[in-house]
Amino acid sequence: MSAFPWKAVAWDIDGTLVDSEPLHHRALVAACGEHGLDLRDLPEMTFIGIHLRDVWEQLRRKLPETLAEAEFHSRVNHHYIAGADRLGAIAGAAETIRALDAMGVAQVCASNSARNVVDANLAAIGVTALMRGSISLDDVVEGKPAPESYLRAARLIDIDPTDILVIEDSQTGVRAACAAGMQVALLSQGAGAPHAEADTEPHFRIAALGEILRLSR
Repeated sequence: MSAFPWKAVAWDIDGTLVDSEPLHHRALVAACGEHGLDLRDLPEMTFIGIHLRDVWEQLRRKLPETLAEAEFHSRVNHHYIAGADRLGAIAGAAETIRALDAMGVAQVCASNSARNVVDANLAAIGVTALMRGSISLDDVVEGKPAPESYLRAARLIDIDPTDILVIEDSQTGVRAACAAGMQVALLSQGAGAPHAEADTEPHFRIAALGEILRLSR
């Protein structure tokens, strides 16, 4: 029997498992540039943790009226996938996933990214086979901070939300996990720094992914 105090771990992906935020930013800048909107001076962390639907809502008035939302999503994701071969894992990601798998802990992913981006991210760090499944933005009506992504992840693996530990790097994700009735550990390395003053307090704060193996409820 596993000594890990939860039956499952639900992983955020972008910024938690995969160092993807810089590529997301470059993809957004490239796609907007194709339609006359120059975002080269936009701070890289502006839209961290925010799903593409909400990015569209914030930018649509600056984009051509003829540009449809679906085409905007498609172009951003096209540029992201084109650069996915340069993605790298967050330190300790693969090792922690393998350790949890060896203990028999179920693992699932829940992301605010589109399905093709989720699949590319997991493939890039070689952990697809160790996940019992994943929830993408295409699978939900409302992305994070709504709890739907994590509730669907719980149903996917047939485990009660109270028995799932969520690993997140953004306040958006923390709100989603808490609203789903799950405990959540906030990773504060790298992209985590801007979320030090949380409006929803995580249950745990970690500086490295391997620390979750030593957490207790």
